[in-house]
Amino acid sequence: MTCESCIPHQLRFELLFEGADNKAMVPLLLQHMKRQNGWYDHRENVVIVEEAFIHDLLDFCRDHMNATNIYYRLGRQDWQEFHTISSVLEASWIDQLIAEKRITPYYQPIVDREQTLFAHEVLSRSFREDGSLIPPGEFFNSAKKRNRLFALDKLCRLTAVAHSSVLHNQKVFINFLPTSIYSPEHCLQTTLELAHRMQANPSSFVFEVVESEKVDDLEHLKTILRYYRQHGFEYALDDVGAGYSTIELLRELQPTYMKLDMKYVRGVADNPYHQEMAANMLEAALEIGSIPLAEGIEEERDFHFLKRLGFQLFQGYLFGKPAPSPICRTGPLTEKKHN
Repeated sequence: MTCESCIPHQLRFELLFEGADNKAMVPLLLQHMKRQNGWYDHRENVVIVEEAFIHDLLDFCRDHMNATNIYYRLGRQDWQEFHTISSVLEASWIDQLIAEKRITPYYQPIVDREQTLFAHEVLSRSFREDGSLIPPGEFFNSAKKRNRLFALDKLCRLTAVAHSSVLHNQKVFINFLPTSIYSPEHCLQTTLELAHRMQANPSSFVFEVVESEKVDDLEHLKTILRYYRQHGFEYALDDVGAGYSTIELLRELQPTYMKLDMKYVRGVADNPYHQEMAANMLEAALEIGSIPLAEGIEEERDFHFLKRLGFQLFQGYLFGKPAPSPICRTGPLTEKKHN
Protein backbone atom coordinates (compact mmCIF):
# COMPACT_ATOMS: atom_id res chain seq x y z
CA MET A 1 0.00 0.00 0.00
CA THR A 2 1.31 3.44 -0.93
CA CYS A 3 -0.17 6.92 -0.85
CA GLU A 4 0.45 9.66 -3.37
CA SER A 5 2.77 11.50 -1.02
CA CYS A 6 5.10 8.56 -0.34
CA ILE A 7 7.25 8.72 -3.45
CA PRO A 8 7.87 11.31 -6.18
CA HIS A 9 5.76 10.71 -9.24
CA GLN A 10 3.84 12.66 -11.83
CA LEU A 11 1.84 15.26 -9.93
CA ARG A 12 -1.84 15.55 -10.67
CA PHE A 13 -3.37 18.99 -10.36
CA GLU A 14 -7.02 19.52 -9.66
CA LEU A 15 -8.29 22.69 -11.30
CA LEU A 16 -11.53 24.26 -10.15
CA PHE A 17 -13.30 26.57 -12.61
CA GLU A 18 -15.80 29.02 -11.21
CA GLY A 19 -17.93 31.62 -12.97
CA ALA A 20 -20.34 31.03 -15.87
CA ASP A 21 -17.81 31.99 -18.57
CA ASN A 22 -15.14 29.65 -17.25
CA LYS A 23 -17.56 26.76 -16.85
CA ALA A 24 -18.73 27.24 -20.41
CA MET A 25 -15.14 26.84 -21.61
CA VAL A 26 -14.49 23.55 -19.80
CA PRO A 27 -15.78 21.34 -22.68
CA LEU A 28 -13.41 23.14 -25.07
CA LEU A 29 -10.57 22.65 -22.59
CA LEU A 30 -11.27 18.91 -22.45
CA GLN A 31 -11.30 18.74 -26.24
CA HIS A 32 -7.95 20.51 -26.29
CA MET A 33 -6.52 18.01 -23.79
CA LYS A 34 -7.81 15.12 -25.87
CA ARG A 35 -6.09 16.48 -28.99
CA GLN A 36 -2.85 16.79 -27.02
CA ASN A 37 -3.11 13.14 -25.89
CA GLY A 38 -2.77 14.32 -22.31
CA TRP A 39 -4.11 12.34 -19.35
CA TYR A 40 -7.02 14.06 -17.72
CA ASP A 41 -10.18 13.42 -15.75
CA HIS A 42 -13.05 15.68 -14.83
CA ARG A 43 -16.22 16.02 -12.82
CA GLU A 44 -18.51 18.96 -13.43
CA ASN A 45 -16.31 22.08 -13.18
CA VAL A 46 -13.19 20.30 -11.87
CA VAL A 47 -10.49 19.07 -14.25
CA ILE A 48 -7.61 16.83 -13.16
CA VAL A 49 -4.44 16.94 -15.24
CA GLU A 50 -0.88 15.60 -14.92
CA GLU A 51 2.03 17.98 -14.52
CA ALA A 52 3.54 17.02 -17.90
CA PHE A 53 0.67 18.85 -19.61
CA ILE A 54 0.12 21.64 -17.10
CA HIS A 55 2.09 24.29 -19.00
CA ASP A 56 0.00 23.83 -22.13
CA LEU A 57 -3.17 23.91 -20.05
CA LEU A 58 -2.03 27.09 -18.30
CA ASP A 59 -1.57 28.82 -21.64
CA PHE A 60 -5.09 27.79 -22.65
CA CYS A 61 -6.57 29.06 -19.40
CA ARG A 62 -4.74 32.38 -19.56
CA ASP A 63 -5.81 32.95 -23.16
CA HIS A 64 -9.43 31.87 -22.96
CA MET A 65 -10.56 32.09 -19.33
CA ASN A 66 -10.75 34.43 -16.36
CA ALA A 67 -7.77 33.33 -14.25
CA THR A 68 -9.08 35.06 -11.11
CA ASN A 69 -11.88 32.47 -10.96
CA ILE A 70 -9.60 29.44 -11.33
CA TYR A 71 -8.18 27.53 -8.33
CA TYR A 72 -5.95 24.49 -7.97
CA ARG A 73 -4.85 21.99 -5.36
CA LEU A 74 -2.65 18.94 -4.91
CA GLY A 75 -3.87 15.95 -2.92
CA ARG A 76 -5.54 17.03 0.31
CA GLN A 77 -4.27 20.58 0.20
CA ASP A 78 -6.60 23.55 0.32
CA TRP A 79 -7.61 25.28 -2.90
CA GLN A 80 -5.02 27.86 -3.98
CA GLU A 81 -5.30 30.89 -6.27
CA PHE A 82 -4.37 30.07 -9.85
CA HIS A 83 -1.56 32.62 -10.14
CA THR A 84 0.48 30.84 -7.44
CA ILE A 85 0.78 27.62 -9.44
CA SER A 86 4.06 28.79 -10.94
CA SER A 87 5.75 28.47 -7.52
CA VAL A 88 4.76 24.77 -7.42
CA LEU A 89 6.27 24.16 -10.85
CA GLU A 90 9.46 26.01 -9.93
CA ALA A 91 9.87 23.78 -6.86
CA SER A 92 10.04 20.58 -8.94
CA TRP A 93 13.73 20.19 -7.99
CA ILE A 94 12.63 18.79 -4.63
CA ASP A 95 11.26 15.67 -6.38
CA GLN A 96 14.71 14.83 -7.69
CA LEU A 97 16.30 15.51 -4.31
CA ILE A 98 13.91 13.03 -2.70
CA ALA A 99 14.27 10.45 -5.48
CA GLU A 100 18.07 10.60 -5.23
CA LYS A 101 17.92 10.58 -1.40
CA ARG A 102 20.21 13.60 -1.19
CA ILE A 103 19.92 14.08 2.56
CA THR A 104 23.03 14.21 4.73
CA PRO A 105 22.85 13.76 8.53
CA TYR A 106 24.40 16.44 10.73
CA TYR A 107 24.86 15.98 14.47
CA GLN A 108 24.44 18.52 17.27
CA PRO A 109 25.31 17.58 20.86
CA ILE A 110 22.96 17.80 23.84
CA VAL A 111 24.58 18.01 27.28
CA ASP A 112 23.56 17.63 30.90
CA ARG A 113 24.01 20.05 33.80
CA GLU A 114 27.70 19.10 34.08
CA GLN A 115 28.14 19.85 30.36
CA THR A 116 28.74 16.15 29.73
CA LEU A 117 27.52 14.65 26.47
CA PHE A 118 24.04 13.16 26.83
CA ALA A 119 22.69 12.87 23.30
CA HIS A 120 22.85 14.15 19.74
CA GLU A 121 20.09 15.60 17.64
CA VAL A 122 20.42 14.27 14.09
CA LEU A 123 19.51 17.06 11.68
CA SER A 124 18.90 16.92 7.93
CA ARG A 125 21.04 18.84 5.45
CA SER A 126 21.19 18.89 1.67
CA PHE A 127 23.49 20.53 -0.85
CA ARG A 128 23.25 21.99 -4.34
CA GLU A 129 25.41 20.73 -7.19
CA ASP A 130 27.91 23.54 -6.53
CA GLY A 131 28.31 22.30 -2.94
CA SER A 132 26.41 25.14 -1.29
CA LEU A 133 24.04 24.33 1.53
CA ILE A 134 20.30 24.34 0.87
CA PRO A 135 18.63 25.87 3.95
CA PRO A 136 16.34 23.24 5.52
CA GLY A 137 13.47 25.71 5.46
CA GLU A 138 13.85 26.01 1.71
CA PHE A 139 13.58 22.32 0.90
CA PHE A 140 10.76 21.75 3.38
CA ASN A 141 8.81 24.71 1.97
CA SER A 142 9.30 23.37 -1.55
CA ALA A 143 8.13 19.92 -0.45
CA LYS A 144 5.03 21.47 1.11
CA LYS A 145 4.19 23.30 -2.11
CA ARG A 146 4.37 20.07 -4.09
CA ASN A 147 2.57 17.89 -1.53
CA ARG A 148 5.81 16.02 -0.80
CA LEU A 149 6.10 16.68 2.93
CA PHE A 150 5.57 13.05 3.89
CA ALA A 151 8.11 11.80 1.34
CA LEU A 152 10.72 14.29 2.54
CA ASP A 153 9.94 13.78 6.23
CA LYS A 154 10.18 10.01 5.78
CA LEU A 155 13.51 10.32 3.97
CA CYS A 156 14.95 12.56 6.71
CA ARG A 157 13.63 10.29 9.46
CA LEU A 158 15.03 7.10 7.93
CA THR A 159 18.37 8.77 7.15
CA ALA A 160 18.67 9.84 10.79
CA VAL A 161 17.84 6.37 12.10
CA ALA A 162 20.21 4.69 9.63
CA HIS A 163 23.10 6.93 10.71
CA SER A 164 22.40 6.70 14.44
CA SER A 165 24.60 3.64 14.89
CA VAL A 166 27.65 5.91 15.34
CA LEU A 167 26.07 7.32 18.51
CA HIS A 168 26.93 4.51 20.89
CA ASN A 169 24.97 4.49 24.17
CA GLN A 170 23.47 7.91 23.48
CA LYS A 171 19.95 9.20 23.00
CA VAL A 172 19.18 10.14 19.40
CA PHE A 173 16.81 13.08 18.86
CA ILE A 174 15.06 13.06 15.47
CA ASN A 175 12.56 15.60 14.12
CA PHE A 176 9.30 14.59 12.48
CA LEU A 177 6.23 16.37 11.10
CA PRO A 178 3.06 14.77 12.47
CA THR A 179 0.79 16.56 9.97
CA SER A 180 2.55 14.66 7.16
CA ILE A 181 1.50 11.29 8.64
CA TYR A 182 -1.87 9.91 7.60
CA SER A 183 -1.76 6.58 9.42
CA PRO A 184 0.98 5.75 11.97
CA GLU A 185 0.58 2.00 11.40
CA HIS A 186 1.40 2.49 7.71
CA CYS A 187 3.49 5.66 7.55
CA LEU A 188 5.80 4.84 10.48
CA GLN A 189 6.19 1.15 9.73
CA THR A 190 9.42 1.64 7.78
CA THR A 191 10.94 3.56 10.71
CA LEU A 192 10.10 0.73 13.09
CA GLU A 193 11.40 -1.95 10.70
CA LEU A 194 14.69 -0.12 10.15
CA ALA A 195 15.29 0.24 13.91
CA HIS A 196 14.63 -3.49 14.35
CA ARG A 197 16.98 -4.44 11.50
CA MET A 198 19.70 -2.36 13.13
CA GLN A 199 18.99 -4.14 16.44
CA ALA A 200 18.73 -0.71 18.02
CA ASN A 201 17.06 -0.15 21.36
CA PRO A 202 13.85 1.80 20.60
CA SER A 203 14.19 3.73 23.86
CA SER A 204 17.35 5.36 22.51
CA PHE A 205 15.28 7.26 19.92
CA VAL A 206 13.50 10.49 20.83
CA PHE A 207 11.17 11.77 18.10
CA GLU A 208 10.60 15.50 18.27
CA VAL A 209 7.18 16.88 17.40
CA VAL A 210 8.04 19.78 15.10
CA GLU A 211 5.09 21.95 14.11
CA SER A 212 5.11 25.43 12.63
CA GLU A 213 1.37 25.25 12.07
CA LYS A 214 -1.54 24.66 14.38
CA VAL A 215 -2.38 21.04 15.09
CA ASP A 216 -6.05 20.90 14.14
CA ASP A 217 -6.52 17.20 14.90
CA LEU A 218 -5.06 16.74 18.38
CA GLU A 219 -6.47 13.22 18.68
CA HIS A 220 -4.65 12.18 15.50
CA LEU A 221 -1.39 13.55 16.92
CA LYS A 222 -2.00 11.62 20.15
CA THR A 223 -2.56 8.47 18.09
CA ILE A 224 0.82 8.94 16.41
CA LEU A 225 2.59 9.50 19.73
CA ARG A 226 0.86 6.49 21.28
CA TYR A 227 2.17 4.40 18.38
CA TYR A 228 5.71 5.58 19.08
CA ARG A 229 5.37 4.96 22.81
CA GLN A 230 3.81 1.50 22.35
CA HIS A 231 6.85 0.48 20.32
CA GLY A 232 9.31 1.69 22.93
CA PHE A 233 10.28 5.05 21.43
CA GLU A 234 10.29 8.31 23.35
CA TYR A 235 9.14 11.70 22.10
CA ALA A 236 9.75 15.37 22.76
CA LEU A 237 7.77 18.54 22.15
CA ASP A 238 9.97 21.05 20.33
CA ASP A 239 9.91 24.87 20.43
CA VAL A 240 7.71 25.05 23.53
CA GLY A 241 6.54 28.60 24.07
CA ALA A 242 6.64 29.55 20.38
CA GLY A 243 3.68 29.59 18.02
CA TYR A 244 1.32 26.72 18.75
CA SER A 245 3.61 24.74 21.07
CA THR A 246 1.97 26.07 24.20
CA ILE A 247 1.83 24.95 27.81
CA GLU A 248 -1.65 23.58 27.09
CA LEU A 249 -0.30 21.41 24.28
CA LEU A 250 2.56 20.31 26.52
CA ARG A 251 0.09 19.13 29.15
CA GLU A 252 -2.07 17.40 26.53
CA LEU A 253 0.80 15.46 24.96
CA GLN A 254 2.90 14.80 28.09
CA PRO A 255 6.18 14.25 26.20
CA THR A 256 9.25 12.67 27.74
CA TYR A 257 11.22 15.84 26.94
CA MET A 258 10.19 19.49 26.77
CA LYS A 259 12.42 21.70 24.58
CA LEU A 260 12.15 25.38 25.49
CA ASP A 261 12.13 27.56 22.40
CA MET A 262 15.40 29.36 21.78
CA LYS A 263 13.78 32.79 21.67
CA TYR A 264 13.34 32.54 25.45
CA VAL A 265 16.82 31.06 25.92
CA ARG A 266 18.95 33.64 24.17
CA GLY A 267 19.66 36.50 26.51
CA VAL A 268 17.57 34.99 29.30
CA ALA A 269 20.15 35.94 31.94
CA ASP A 270 19.38 39.63 31.35
CA ASN A 271 15.73 39.54 30.26
CA PRO A 272 13.06 39.40 33.01
CA TYR A 273 10.28 38.47 30.56
CA HIS A 274 12.28 35.55 29.16
CA GLN A 275 13.10 34.50 32.71
CA GLU A 276 9.40 34.43 33.60
CA MET A 277 8.51 32.43 30.48
CA ALA A 278 11.34 29.95 31.10
CA ALA A 279 10.21 29.48 34.69
CA ASN A 280 6.60 28.91 33.60
CA MET A 281 7.58 26.35 30.99
CA LEU A 282 9.89 24.61 33.45
CA GLU A 283 7.13 24.40 36.07
CA ALA A 284 4.70 22.93 33.53
CA ALA A 285 7.26 20.36 32.39
CA LEU A 286 8.11 19.21 35.89
CA GLU A 287 4.41 19.06 36.75
CA ILE A 288 3.83 16.36 34.12
CA GLY A 289 7.19 14.64 34.52
CA SER A 290 8.81 15.90 31.31
CA ILE A 291 12.57 16.43 31.27
CA PRO A 292 13.22 20.14 30.54
CA LEU A 293 15.74 20.92 27.79
CA ALA A 294 16.84 24.43 26.77
CA GLU A 295 17.94 24.80 23.15
CA GLY A 296 19.73 27.61 21.37
CA ILE A 297 22.29 28.35 24.10
CA GLU A 298 25.15 30.48 22.85
CA GLU A 299 26.33 32.30 25.99
CA GLU A 300 27.64 30.81 29.22
CA ARG A 301 25.68 33.29 31.32
CA ASP A 302 22.41 31.97 29.83
CA PHE A 303 23.48 28.38 30.45
CA HIS A 304 24.31 29.07 34.09
CA PHE A 305 21.05 30.97 34.66
CA LEU A 306 18.91 28.15 33.24
CA LYS A 307 20.94 25.58 35.14
CA ARG A 308 20.26 27.41 38.41
CA LEU A 309 16.59 27.69 37.43
CA GLY A 310 16.35 23.91 37.16
CA PHE A 311 16.74 22.93 33.51
CA GLN A 312 18.37 19.53 33.12
CA LEU A 313 19.54 19.35 29.49
CA PHE A 314 21.05 21.93 27.13
CA GLN A 315 21.70 22.35 23.42
CA GLY A 316 23.26 25.14 21.38
CA TYR A 317 26.35 26.56 19.72
CA LEU A 318 28.03 26.92 23.12
CA PHE A 319 28.43 23.14 23.18
CA GLY A 320 28.70 22.48 19.45
CA LYS A 321 27.25 23.46 16.09
CA PRO A 322 25.61 20.88 13.79
CA ALA A 323 28.45 18.97 12.11
CA PRO A 324 28.81 16.01 9.71
CA SER A 325 30.44 13.96 12.48
CA PRO A 326 29.25 13.54 16.09
CA ILE A 327 31.32 14.39 19.14
CA CYS A 328 32.93 11.22 20.44
CA ARG A 329 34.79 12.38 23.54
CA THR A 330 33.34 12.37 27.04
CA GLY A 331 33.56 14.94 29.79
CA PRO A 332 32.60 18.63 29.74
CA LEU A 333 32.28 20.04 26.22
CA THR A 334 33.23 23.58 27.28
CA GLU A 335 36.05 24.74 29.46
CA LYS A 336 34.95 25.71 32.94
CA LYS A 337 36.02 29.20 33.84
CA HIS A 338 37.58 29.91 37.20
CA ASN A 339 37.22 33.26 38.92
